Amino acid sequence: MRTHYCGELDESLVGQEVTLCGWVHHRRDHGGVVFIDLRDREGAAQVVVDPDTPAAFAAAERSRSEFVLKVHGRVRLRPEGTQNPDKRTGKIEVLAKELEILNEARTPPFQIDEKNVSDDTRLRFRYIDLRTDRMRENLRLRARLARELRSYLDGNGFLEIETPMLTKATPEGARDYLVPSRTHPGRFFALPQSPQLFKQILMMSGMDRYFQIVRCFRDEDLRADRQPEFTQLDIEMSFIDESVITGMMEGMIRHVFKHVLGVELPNPFPRLTYAEAMARYGSDKPDLRNPLELVEVADLMRDVDFKVFAQAAAKDDHRVTALRAPGGGALSRKQIDDYTAFVAIYGAKGLAYIKVNDRKAGIEGLASPIVKFMPPAVVEALLDRVGAVDGDLVFFGADKARIVNDALGALRDRLAADLKLVADTWAPLWVVDFPMFEWDEDEKRWAALHHPFTAPADIDTVAAAPGKAISRAYDMVLNGSEIGGGSIRIHNSQLQSKVFDLLGIGAEEAQEKFGFLLEALQYGCPPHGGIAFGLDRLAMLMAGETSIREVIAFPKTQTASCPLTSAPSEVSERQLRELSIRLRKGAGAE
Repeated sequence: MRTHYCGELDESLVGQEVTLCGWVHHRRDHGGVVFIDLRDREGAAQVVVDPDTPAAFAAAERSRSEFVLKVHGRVRLRPEGTQNPDKRTGKIEVLAKELEILNEARTPPFQIDEKNVSDDTRLRFRYIDLRTDRMRENLRLRARLARELRSYLDGNGFLEIETPMLTKATPEGARDYLVPSRTHPGRFFALPQSPQLFKQILMMSGMDRYFQIVRCFRDEDLRADRQPEFTQLDIEMSFIDESVITGMMEGMIRHVFKHVLGVELPNPFPRLTYAEAMARYGSDKPDLRNPLELVEVADLMRDVDFKVFAQAAAKDDHRVTALRAPGGGALSRKQIDDYTAFVAIYGAKGLAYIKVNDRKAGIEGLASPIVKFMPPAVVEALLDRVGAVDGDLVFFGADKARIVNDALGALRDRLAADLKLVADTWAPLWVVDFPMFEWDEDEKRWAALHHPFTAPADIDTVAAAPGKAISRAYDMVLNGSEIGGGSIRIHNSQLQSKVFDLLGIGAEEAQEKFGFLLEALQYGCPPHGGIAFGLDRLAMLMAGETSIREVIAFPKTQTASCPLTSAPSEVSERQLRELSIRLRKGAGAE
C-alpha cells in the first residue's frame, strides 16, 4: 500500500512520486490549502493538498486528528523560509494527487504531543500512548538492544534455548504466580521467577553456552523498576570461573552501548568488594557518578560524652559514619529537618550534623547541636578525616550497621542530586565477594543472600562459620542500578545438600522441591556459572527514563493490574469447576 515510510523522506526524493500511509498528526487549513502532518512509525512528513485535486481536497477537509490516511503524491522542496533543517523531512513536502481515508477516528482522549497526561489514562489508552515519539523511540531502542545482545552472544558461541513457562513452584524469595492444572486436580504449575534450575540442567546436558531473552514472573509489591512480569537476559556457561564470565559480560555491555547509543564504556569496569561498597557507600549498588562517600569515625567516638555515638561505637554490629556535603553549609534548618525526616524512613532515629562556618575559629566556627559533647581534639580529627572545609556540612549516622547503611546510603544519593554533584556520564562497576548467607531475624535461620545454588568461595567456612562465608557471586551495577547479577554455581550434590541443610531445607523438603536437581548433579555436572540481566531496567537506563513502564509496551500498574484489558478479571463458574476450584465466600471482595 505504500512505497516509503513518512519519516524516510528527504531531499534525495525530490521530483519522485511516493505513496504514504499513516495517521493525521496535525491538520491545518491555510486559505484554501490544507496541510497535514502525516505520521507513522518512522516519523512525520508534511502533505499539501490544494483544490486542484477536488477528491483529495474534500477528503483532506474531512480528515481529523488520528484519522488513518493513504496519500499518493510528488515530493518537492518546501518554499524558502518554511524549511526545518533539524528534521529529516524538514526540507521537503508531498503535494498530494490522491488522498484516501482508510479509517476514521474518534477524538482521542489526549493529543499525541500533549504533556502531563496521567499514567492511568496513558495505560487505559495504551494504543494511543504508544503512538507518541517518546514511546516509539523507547521501544525502538529496546528492539535495537535485544538485537545487539543476540548478535554478541551468537558471535560468542551461545545457543538460544527456550525453557518452560509452566513449571514447579520453588522458593526464590518472592511469591509464585500459580496456575491450576485441569488434568491434575488440586495441583498447580508455577510461572517461573527465573529459569535458574533449567539453565543449570542445560549445563549438565552439555549445551555449554546458553542464553534466552525470557519472561519471568514474581508476585511482589511493585516499584518504579519492578513489574509482576518482566524480561531478563538469562545466560549460563560451563567450564569457566568468575573472570571468564565477567570479562565476557563486560564485553557484551560495551558492545551494546557502542552500537545502540554510540557510547564507549570504560575497559575494564572497576570492581568493589561487597564489604568495601557497603563501607564507602552504604549500598551494594553504588552510583559512582556521585562523589560523596561515607567515612567511618567509630574509633574517634568511643569516649565522647554523646551517648548515641559512644554506644554505637562500642558495638561490633553498629556503625558511626560521617557524610560530608560540599557547600552544604548553605542548607537551611528546614532543609536539614527534611533530610532528618527522609532518613527516618530507613529507621534512623535522628540526623546529627556539623556546619563548618570557619575552621580556623575552632569550635566557635562550627554550628552544631553535638560538638559540645566532644573534645576539641576529637572534633578537629573528625573534620580532618572527612576533609571538611569552610562552607561544608557533615552529617552523621550512628546505629545498627544495616540502618546506617540504608539511611546514609539513601541520603548520599539525595544530597548529590540536590547539590547537583552527580556527573553526567555512565558509571558501570562490578560488586563481588558477597556474603554467602544473611541471618533472617524473623525466622531465626540463615537465608541465601542470592539464591541457594550459589557456590561458596571456601567450602570449609560454609558449615564452620556461615556468617563469614563469602560466595562466588557478582553483580553488575550501572549508575546506581543493579542491571545484572549472577554467580558460579554449586556443581557437587553433597555441597548442595549441605547448603540446603544450612538454610533449614531438610532432606525430605529438598528432595520434594529440588530432587531432580540433586539427582542430575550426580551424573557428571561440569563447573558452571551464569548471570541474568534485567532487560527492562537496562533499556530504561539507556532511554533516560526513571520507570521500566516507559520501555514496556503493555505494563501493569502499581497494583499489578492492566487498565487496557481490565486484567485480572473474574472467570466463569464453569471454568472454576473444570479446575476443581471453589472460591471462598468473600473472595475477590475489595
